[in-house]
Amino acid sequence: MVTTGLESFLNNIPSELKGKRAGVLCHSSSITSDFSHVIDVFHDLKEFKLSAVFGPQHGLHGQTQDNMIEWQSERHPEYDIPLFSLYGEHRKPTRGMLNELDALIVDLQDTGTRIYTYIWTVKLCMEACAEAGIPIWVLDRPNPVGRLPCDGPVLKEAFFTFVGGACIPLCHRMTMGEMALWIKDKYHPSCDLKIIRMENWKRSLLYSETGLPWVLPSPNMPTLQTAIVYPGTVLIEALNLSEGRGTTLPFELFGAPFINSEKLRRNLINRKINGCAFRIHNYIPTFHKFCGQLCNGMQIHVTDISIFKPVETAVEIFDAIIETSAPESLSFIPPPYEYERKLMPFDILSGDSGIREVLIRRGDLRLEKQRWAHEIEIFKTEFKEYSLYKE
Repeated sequence: MVTTGLESFLNNIPSELKGKRAGVLCHSSSITSDFSHVIDVFHDLKEFKLSAVFGPQHGLHGQTQDNMIEWQSERHPEYDIPLFSLYGEHRKPTRGMLNELDALIVDLQDTGTRIYTYIWTVKLCMEACAEAGIPIWVLDRPNPVGRLPCDGPVLKEAFFTFVGGACIPLCHRMTMGEMALWIKDKYHPSCDLKIIRMENWKRSLLYSETGLPWVLPSPNMPTLQTAIVYPGTVLIEALNLSEGRGTTLPFELFGAPFINSEKLRRNLINRKINGCAFRIHNYIPTFHKFCGQLCNGMQIHVTDISIFKPVETAVEIFDAIIETSAPESLSFIPPPYEYERKLMPFDILSGDSGIREVLIRRGDLRLEKQRWAHEIEIFKTEFKEYSLYKE
């Protein structure tokens, strides 16, 4: 069984923290293997004092359903300590939030997709802690889809936003701790960063093979299967398609009223996309895009994760929809998106404007994939310096 960074930390609490005042950045998945939440565990410790709690997007317990639903700071209802929202008026901790702290501890579950905002909240915390001279400890957790290959464009600096702040691929295979090391080295070298590593974890493990309980890290990430397809289907957020929000299978389902499901299914079958199958599944979302309307669509079934590439698959899907629908049925949603008001949402999710431009002009998808492959090889060579775990 894998031992998380939280469990390793509790087994040997660092002497530097003894007698100190600590804050914790956490969310619903920040639990021990017996389902105890990190806030309760830290509050009961005698080695240091839990003085503040910080929460990222979706709130401390996943209470905010959608993107751009902010939540407000308050007092913890039981322990009467500050509970600071980092997805509202402030996304970066203020100096006032850190004044009563000697250290900040981070325990967040990531999903293996660059656009997942928790690591970018960590990046802002690293910046704030560096400015305040406060050390930050990251308790590492598994990348649940580490077995997937790197996939998708490497994010370019011109497209840095709150959904991406480092030059890594869309599907990156890194853990939260490894990403924090990358961020420190390249963007905040003065940050006093310490990583508490996992034990018995290797990158080829799926989360279901870790022996750890799955707690959905955000409201629309209910299962491991969701996380497997998410690096590709998350791009649907920037299109006039439903990504399955408002159903029980978000990101596994996709559709729209203008899609011809049968024509699309045949087109996708003819493309011989590796590692997955497509099944017609029409649905009516109960909220979000096309709420209450019939969406003609499909479900993605991953049949062989060893050869499945989520981003390549998604781009093939989008191209197939363009090919089988009425002219200009598929469109790209304009800004704003996640605090960004100028750049196209699809571009900041994918990493640059390349995919969008190829789809618009019906260009050669093979050349676009070759472009990512070249970028990924450069990234993989560089990532060896930051890797903490075996393959």
